[in-house]
Amino acid sequence: MFYKDLRENTLHHTTARGGSTVMGMERTEGASPVQGVILMVAVAVVLASVIAAFALGVAGSVTKAKLVAAMAEQVGDNITVTWHGGQDNGYVSYYYVTLHDTFIQPDTFPGYPPTVGNSTVFDDQATSGLDHVVVTAVFTDGAAQVILDTYV
Repeated sequence: MFYKDLRENTLHHTTARGGSTVMGMERTEGASPVQGVILMVAVAVVLASVIAAFALGVAGSVTKAKLVAAMAEQVGDNITVTWHGGQDNGYVSYYYVTLHDTFIQPDTFPGYPPTVGNSTVFDDQATSGLDHVVVTAVFTDGAAQVILDTYV
């Protein structure tokens, strides 16, 4: 069956399958039902995965970073670490320092628990080059967090 499209001024023919041809070429009408089903299943799987992650607590196991700070500086042959504290200063049990990849016992530091402005001087620890200083705070809940990792 032929009909004339007055808007496009083209001749159309209705095919046996219900589609139409324009000047001998068949037109397709959108995506197939199979593609639609596959897309819907994919969306459902992603959505179920996200919901399961939150329901099982996988996403909730991230711990909040604590906010405290320290500073290190080299003065002559000495390295000085100064405690600056911060929002979570009241939760700090102690801190320890690693110089040149060597752990320094925290019980040798004065002023525990640490107080803001407290400085610890490590005599004759500085070298002529850059010295690697790492300060780690240990909190009352048992968590440990690196709060300074620098070269002086």
